[in-house]
Amino acid sequence: MTLAPFVRIVAQGKGRARSLTIDEADDAMAVILSGNAAPQAVGALLMVLRLRGETDAEIAGFTRSLRRSALYSLPAADLDWPCYAAGRTRGAPLFLLAARLVSDAGYRVSMHGWNSHQGRGADLRKAVDRLGIDGGRLTYTSLEALNPVAFELLGLRDIFGLRSCINTVLRMWNPSGASASVQGVFHPSYRGLQSRAAALLGDQNLCVIKGGGGEFERNPAKDTTVFGLRAGAELATVAPASIDDTRRLHDPDHPVDLVALWAGAQRDTFAQATVTGTAALALWALGARDTVSECDALALTLWDQRHTSEGKTA
Repeated sequence: MTLAPFVRIVAQGKGRARSLTIDEADDAMAVILSGNAAPQAVGALLMVLRLRGETDAEIAGFTRSLRRSALYSLPAADLDWPCYAAGRTRGAPLFLLAARLVSDAGYRVSMHGWNSHQGRGADLRKAVDRLGIDGGRLTYTSLEALNPVAFELLGLRDIFGLRSCINTVLRMWNPSGASASVQGVFHPSYRGLQSRAAALLGDQNLCVIKGGGGEFERNPAKDTTVFGLRAGAELATVAPASIDDTRRLHDPDHPVDLVALWAGAQRDTFAQATVTGTAALALWALGARDTVSECDALALTLWDQRHTSEGKTA
């Protein structure tokens, strides 16, 4: 099978073109992931969708196909945490310490992504190595290992000069089959798109925010609008700012050393609030507490107890 029928559907001309159904999108992505699709057809399909904007059904269909395609078996997890930021201005991946707090609470956290293109201070893989936390309840797996074809699709951005829906689909992938997922976006409009597409897939628990550089990372100095699903019901709520500060997230004048921050050797109220605030939303997605404010309090307790055995229980 080729991509030609699907390209024809979306690009055959004004008044005749239409969106793909969820099943058509599933089939189209299956052809792409098989590695047999002509690169010209892949580019044509993705760029037509990019031009007019992807629909909920198209994103859901592409994601459904990708979920069947993992070539690398991940262990079961409670929380899926995709990491696919492309922001060139990102600083240290503070969300990694947030994920560590969540795992300290007893939850299995599966992180996956592509981050080797990040700047020196923002390189997640190096941070994972420095902190020595890959394994146990917190793991990180690279996209190259999970699905080489999907990795090649993500790399098409360098050829097109534009992002494609692959960036969105990878965030929604959930290759470990976790019962809850957290997702960051760069453009606010994608929060609702990912939430609605997840609902079409039957996902139950999801938290989507506009985060630093597109990662799931909460700015503690700003109100954070949260989209997603809770027990299958769509939600849109606001997590209020936790500190009164005008500092920008990842301000280059305030570099953060993750190891020193975790150890307590570096004191940085803003960075700490970023970590605990992000962890709180992840804990809320997991249903650790009923409200965001209760999860904020839990995250603060986990931070205070991070060097003791008390902080290692659910």
